[in-house]
Amino acid sequence: MDGKASDPFSSEAEQLPGTGVMGRLWLPKGLSGSVIKDWVDRRRKSIRPWASFVDQRKFSKPQNFGELCQRVVRNLNTYHSNYTFIFLGLLLYCIISSPMLFIALGVFAGAFYVIHLKTLEKKLVVFGRELTQGHQLGLAGGVSFPVFWLAGAGSAVFWVLGATLAVIGSHAAFHELESSDVDELFMEPV
Repeated sequence: MDGKASDPFSSEAEQLPGTGVMGRLWLPKGLSGSVIKDWVDRRRKSIRPWASFVDQRKFSKPQNFGELCQRVVRNLNTYHSNYTFIFLGLLLYCIISSPMLFIALGVFAGAFYVIHLKTLEKKLVVFGRELTQGHQLGLAGGVSFPVFWLAGAGSAVFWVLGATLAVIGSHAAFHELESSDVDELFMEPV
C-alpha cells in the first residue's frame, strides 16, 4: 500500500480538492472547505456597512402595521448578510461563554473523528449494515448526547434563537427604509 496516498498530511492530498485534512477527516461528504469558504466570501461581499446598519438616526417607530411589515421584509432582504453574522456571533458567544457546551462540542467532534478514522481503516458494520456518513454523525451524536444534555445545549439553542429573533426583529422593524426603497413602494405599475 502506498503510504503517501493514505497520508492526509502529504502534499498530494492537499493538492486535490476536498482531500486535505479538513476535507477528509472533519467535513461531511459533499461539504468541503472550499464550499464553506465560498459561502463566507459571498456573505462578506454582500454585507452592508456596519456604520449605516447601526446609525441611530435611521431608526423610528413605524406609523402602522403595513409599514412595519414592509420594513421587516425590505430590511431582511437588504441586511441578510449582516443578520447572518449577528446570528453567528451570538452562537459563538454562547459556545465560548459556556465551558461545558464547548466540552460537549469537543466530545462530539472527537467521537465523529474516531468513528471516521475507524471507517477509513475498515468499513464499519453494525447489525449487518454498513455505516454511511449520516449514520456516523448520528452515532457520534448518540455518544455525545449525555454530555450535551449535561451542558444544557437545549437551553443554549433556545437562547441563541430568542436573542437572534429579538435583535434582528427589532432592527428590521425599526430601521427606516432607504430612500430608493421608499420610492419603489409608492410607484404604481404601468
